[in-house]
Amino acid sequence: MKNSRQKAILDIINEKIVVTQEDLQNELQLLGYDVTQSTVSRDIKDMKLIKTHDRDGNYRYASNTRITEENSHTKDIFVKSVISVEYALNNVVIKCRTGLASGACVALDEMFHDLMLGSLAGDDTIIVVTSCTEDSKKLTQEIKNIL
Repeated sequence: MKNSRQKAILDIINEKIVVTQEDLQNELQLLGYDVTQSTVSRDIKDMKLIKTHDRDGNYRYASNTRITEENSHTKDIFVKSVISVEYALNNVVIKCRTGLASGACVALDEMFHDLMLGSLAGDDTIIVVTSCTEDSKKLTQEIKNIL
């Protein structure tokens, strides 16, 4: 039942603009799933759904796939800006082309927010703070995979 419901959630958020958990709960109920708000909340957490802006500017739930068709422009900005990425302890340092760190940081936040506690951009450098060395290592590897 859970797998079926979570597949239905993905179908719903890919087909419709879903802004709130209540919207998602209503859509699931229309499909015959008798769910509570707490069940929907757990599913959102389990599935690592995010709230993001789509290409039309709508704020909505979306699947947390790293690079989707909707955010490929974000990836392009990031890839064209970044020169190198390294980590030390719970910090990740990203070197960028001069003047492009701010835009790359916005893209970074959109793509990898779930691995970060926060980020700060200068002119040509981004520093990211994660909760632990393992998250820094994982984030660094994911970034290197898309560069």
